[in-house]
Order: sequence, then structure tokens, then C-alpha cells
Amino acid sequence: MDRVVDLDEVAAVLARRTPGWASAGLEVGRPTWRDAEAAWPQPLETDRARVHDPDSVGVVLSGPAQAELSVVLFRGGWADVDFLVDLDDAGCLPASDITSASDFAARMDQWVSRVFGSLAGGG
Repeated sequence: MDRVVDLDEVAAVLARRTPGWASAGLEVGRPTWRDAEAAWPQPLETDRARVHDPDSVGVVLSGPAQAELSVVLFRGGWADVDFLVDLDDAGCLPASDITSASDFAARMDQWVSRVFGSLAGGG
């Protein structure tokens, strides 16, 4: 898989946004990493030091009324983005051609806004 996005830079983006999300009332899960070198099925790790060749980093945000956003970014420049606002508003969001950590940051802000609305003091 091509290395389009630096996943450590993406993890730094998530770390910078976590305090704002938390102050807005969101619960932010620990980032999970997948190692391309690990045997199948590749386990998810929360300790970056245990991952030698990261091919994805993910995070889950939970909010009021059981709303949830799950994002897994792959180093090739695409993400799996799943969300649940309520029983009538759930699904996947498009997430391809991500070119950098800053591109990911802008999209993450859009996804958070889509699922949780405008967050006072968040993001």
C-alpha cells in the first residue's frame, strides 16, 4: 500500500483536537493502530510503540443520545467513516483521496460537525 498520509501526523491531529472534543462533551477513545507486518488477522493496538509498520490509525468519538463516529484512516489516503446520529440517521461517509494530515484534519472537522453538530469549544 502506498504511503500517502503520515499516520503519526494524523495521530498528532487527533491528540490536538481531543481536549476540545472532550470539553464539548464527547468521549474520545484511544487511537487504535494496525501493523501491516502483523500476521492475519492483524490485531488493533492502542500502544503505538507496538506497531512497527502502521497501515491504519482509528478513533471512535461518542456523544449525547448514543451518537457515535468511527474513523479509520489508512496510509493509502482513504478512510472508513461510520456514524450513528439516531435510528433514522446512520451510515458511512465518503472518505477518499486524503492527501495529508491537514487534509484529514479538515475532513475530520466536517465529519464531527455532521454527526455531533456545532460543538461549543470543540474541535
